[in-house]
Amino acid sequence: MPIRVPNNLPAVETLTNENVFVMTDSRAMTQDIRPLQILILNLMPTKIDTETQLTRLLGNSPLQVELELLQTASHKSQNTPEEHMLAFYKTFEQIKQNYYDGMIVTGAPVELMEFEEVEYWDELCEIMEWSKSHVHSTFYICWGRRLDSTTTTELRNTCLQRSFRASTSTT
Repeated sequence: MPIRVPNNLPAVETLTNENVFVMTDSRAMTQDIRPLQILILNLMPTKIDTETQLTRLLGNSPLQVELELLQTASHKSQNTPEEHMLAFYKTFEQIKQNYYDGMIVTGAPVELMEFEEVEYWDELCEIMEWSKSHVHSTFYICWGRRLDSTTTTELRNTCLQRSFRASTSTT
């Protein structure tokens, strides 16, 4: 079955040349099937390469898969053209009312930093908390995997401490 991607996503040409069955949004609208809805929080600096790699893997499935690409609003991508980000990525504010079958959280080149030093840390905490009620299953890659293994203790405590400090400082 095909992977459903936004029209004009650069990965489409690469995947088509590799004989991966890709279906654009406009073609998918003509089919009567509910695709798996997957959200990708792409924290990698090379976003187009990462999109291509993940769509290649997800496209090798018997199910129709619909991708939604998520970026953090608190960090501006320096290695991906702004036009690409505006055309294909949404912010948390734009998707937080949605529900997804799955979410993939990619790595980021911040493995030598403490979590709290990452500029989009607060937003990431909010997304991860939201995912507990809006995402059926989450898959973490690279640095994202470190988030998952820390989630049950250190990560939740750090997120809660930041939320508590923020709420007490505004009162």
